[in-house]
Amino acid sequence: MENAHTKTVEEVLAYFGVNESTGLSLEQVKKLKEKWGSNELPAEEGKTLLELVIEQFEDLLVRILLLAACISFVLAWFEEGEETITAFVEPFVILLILVANAIVGVWQERNAENAIEALKEYEPEMGKVYRQDRKSVQRIKARDIVPGDIVEVAAFLPIGNALNISLQPSQRGMSTTLRVDQSILTGESVSVIKHTDPVPDPRAVNQDKKNMLFSGTNIAAGKAMGVVIATGVNTEIGKIRDEMVATEQERTPLQQKLDEFGEQLSKVISLICIAVWIINIGHFNDPVHGGSWIRGAIYYFKIAVALAVAAIPEGLPAVITTCLALGTRRMAKKNAIVRSLPSVETLGCTSVICSDKTGTLTTNQMSVCRMFVLDRVEGDSCSLNEFTVTGSTYAPMGEVHKDDKLIKCSQYDGLVELATICALCNDSSLDYNEAKGVYEKVGEATETALTCLVEKMNVFDTDLKGLSRIERANACNSVIKQLMKKEFTLEFSRDRKSMSVYCTPNKPSRTSMSKMFVKGAPEGVIDRCTHVRVGNAKIPLTSGIKQKIMSVIREWGTGRDTLRCLALATHDNPPRKEEMNLEDSSNFINYETNLTFVGCVGMLDPPRIEVASSIKLCKQAGIRVIMITGDNKGTAVAICRRIGIFVEDEDVSTKAFTGREFDELSLAAQRDACHHARCFARVEPSHKSKIVEFLQSFDEITAMTGDGVNDAPALKKAEIGIAMGSGTAVAKTASEMVLADDNFSTIVAAVEEGRAIYNNMKQFIRYLISSNVGEVVCIFLTAALGFPEALIPVQLLWVNLVTDGLPATALGFNPPDLDIMNKPPRNPKEPLISGWLFFRYLAIGCYVGAATVGAAAWWFIAADGGPRVTFYQLSHFLQCKEDNPDFSGVDCVVFESPYPMTMALSVLVTIEMCNALNSLSENQSLMRMPPWENIWLVGAICLSMSLHFLILYVEPLPIIFQITPLNVTQWLMVLKISLPVILLDETLKYVARNYLEP
Repeated sequence: MENAHTKTVEEVLAYFGVNESTGLSLEQVKKLKEKWGSNELPAEEGKTLLELVIEQFEDLLVRILLLAACISFVLAWFEEGEETITAFVEPFVILLILVANAIVGVWQERNAENAIEALKEYEPEMGKVYRQDRKSVQRIKARDIVPGDIVEVAAFLPIGNALNISLQPSQRGMSTTLRVDQSILTGESVSVIKHTDPVPDPRAVNQDKKNMLFSGTNIAAGKAMGVVIATGVNTEIGKIRDEMVATEQERTPLQQKLDEFGEQLSKVISLICIAVWIINIGHFNDPVHGGSWIRGAIYYFKIAVALAVAAIPEGLPAVITTCLALGTRRMAKKNAIVRSLPSVETLGCTSVICSDKTGTLTTNQMSVCRMFVLDRVEGDSCSLNEFTVTGSTYAPMGEVHKDDKLIKCSQYDGLVELATICALCNDSSLDYNEAKGVYEKVGEATETALTCLVEKMNVFDTDLKGLSRIERANACNSVIKQLMKKEFTLEFSRDRKSMSVYCTPNKPSRTSMSKMFVKGAPEGVIDRCTHVRVGNAKIPLTSGIKQKIMSVIREWGTGRDTLRCLALATHDNPPRKEEMNLEDSSNFINYETNLTFVGCVGMLDPPRIEVASSIKLCKQAGIRVIMITGDNKGTAVAICRRIGIFVEDEDVSTKAFTGREFDELSLAAQRDACHHARCFARVEPSHKSKIVEFLQSFDEITAMTGDGVNDAPALKKAEIGIAMGSGTAVAKTASEMVLADDNFSTIVAAVEEGRAIYNNMKQFIRYLISSNVGEVVCIFLTAALGFPEALIPVQLLWVNLVTDGLPATALGFNPPDLDIMNKPPRNPKEPLISGWLFFRYLAIGCYVGAATVGAAAWWFIAADGGPRVTFYQLSHFLQCKEDNPDFSGVDCVVFESPYPMTMALSVLVTIEMCNALNSLSENQSLMRMPPWENIWLVGAICLSMSLHFLILYVEPLPIIFQITPLNVTQWLMVLKISLPVILLDETLKYVARNYLEP
């Protein structure tokens, strides 16, 4: 039913053809169910396992590796001689890597869509309806409720459908007032009073639809009947679900950069492989190939495949995953639980944090922070005793201050009576949750704030020592409730904007008599007051006194805090119970007259204590914080001023908007508003997602925080969604990170960790890439110079995965820079390697490649115990035959010796260990940043070298890797060739520090 909130109850009943007294007939139920379906959220069909597996092989680098594995497998199949078994090692290892990556990818994907299923948490299993087949209310499965059903809702029960409420206090025991806690959907910090009057505005936001109940919200107080106007996917929860289904998860900046890197690397690999094959076309007919052009072509094709394997950093995905996983462990210790590994790095470039107000920036626990009673009255003027109250949660501990000095409330008679009203004119209480270790509300938030205030005031100086936390929850309230007995309650109504309780003393005496305690909106209560309480005295209320009281209340309600004020009053001589007509609520206002004003309390949903300092840190780090809330604009702006989003006197006309104001702007103006605004109030879920979209159009990396169902679509849409630990399951499963302690400052710590992780990640990515450049140069040089193979694919895989992988992972433990949070967020489009860095790591890579080839050539040409062939003989070894005079005295078998390959591999591994030390810092010298700054790296280097010795000296590993043990002389040459890489990188760092850094 469109715009149901604009219709009267009669119009809604007529639309569905339902009788108000008897409900729907079974025939109507059948037709409506056929039309609208079951009242449940449909399960979204996910991708099949095969589709998920195929997705894992869409990455270009993965496809190249897969192609290399397939080609290697085919070539190994036709291999002859002793190398047949070892030839299968390479394709097997590559396939093993790809399968492992696919398993991890599928597992992560399977867990990614749980947010949809979590919405079912808000579908109650049973509902109460009136239908023609029964004379009274009947309980049915919630899934069987249809639009048009007459339903009954009551306090502390969840609502399963969007309803148009029809209150009937004279029938079936319904309440005069219905309060609904809809913070989970709208972000409002206090419960909302519902009514039956139409809301004429067709564009009204959910917060303004006071005649509607929404799925997923909870009745805080009262009982009512209503007409169901929407079920299943047509409810507000259903709309949120559809929005979440339609939201595609954005790839993180790191994933995008790795995709770009993979694409570029793929092109380079293809060109080099083709170049190597073409360069050697002239050698296809060499004698070593038996004069067969095809055999020669296949041989150099194998070299091209080896080149592809060398160029791809196979260990990179594993190292990145390990680094991110280690980052998540460190974050978990700081109470930030990361659900999605790539989001760890995304935090590092977050430029905007869009934060929900209720429960995120604030505690979502209403708290009285100010109150006043009258001090003295002189004629037409008066002075007030104003007090401030500490504490921002439901914890019953706190202090009361006057003029910044701690006071005892028992010394002020006015405060004793004020506490009595707060305790008795109240249907809520505190409860200590032992599992969570926190105090929670039982009932309505505003009343719980008054209950908590009574505990902090302790007006009868109750001894609280030795009480358990459960006993402490309501200790002071219990003392007051022992003095007087609550006989009945005159419930809140919209016309008088107040509620009252009729109390009699538990120990009747001449001095103690029945009283009526009243609380409500200040204007309505004070208009019915004839006197004011000053101490124990009852003094007539004059216009001057009233003006003074109202001016303070207006100041509290519109000033910096925008407090929600409640006036508290007493009827000292109320009518007797038997003289009151309690059946008709229209009479209640007549009984709440001739009141005595006692005092006023001001409350708010207070900011979390740590938020202001966290927002200051965000500003230092160049991160803009935007509040996005369903609460009203005045309250939102006031909280923004308190926590530092706005400065005290800042003009917010172009920086704070309501959802309605935002909708009325043109598309260009909306985009501009998102570029400058820092507060959006009275918004709906669709607004939040739209704001995130606009921010993303500015290339902002957006973090969205929230805890309610209403936050879920935006949490999923943002680059990183951050849910509160105490939030809903929907919010948690739609997010990438959960704050276990609900502490906004944890986000700042997580951002710092994210920045450190990215810096470290850059170091090990560059480390691995320079290694791969070296391997490519090595294979290219051997092919171009006509040398025997210096490295074979199985050795390259070992180096890429194991030997290099361990130091690369250890680089993830590099300590963060001290000024890391004083720099602006990095540009997400910033390439991993460009300009000077590209030249630098190309230079290092070229040295690695040249040194590796040089080590192999040294054994052939100059080593003691080596064949000491000439350069010409080495570069034309394929022409070696007994009858070739150029190879006179040379045994051609020597060109198949494992020694040169062992020298090349040992130099490669040793240089990579030196290169790992170079990567401790991007530009700092090893003299300034010694190896022991990262003890994990030292350990990883030792372990990598140990593994290299393992494959050298432990049988049968040398056979598999086609290498052989080296002697001391050969190891000394390995060190001589390897160590200069440190001097080379130190020189390049010096140039960067002194001539290139800004």
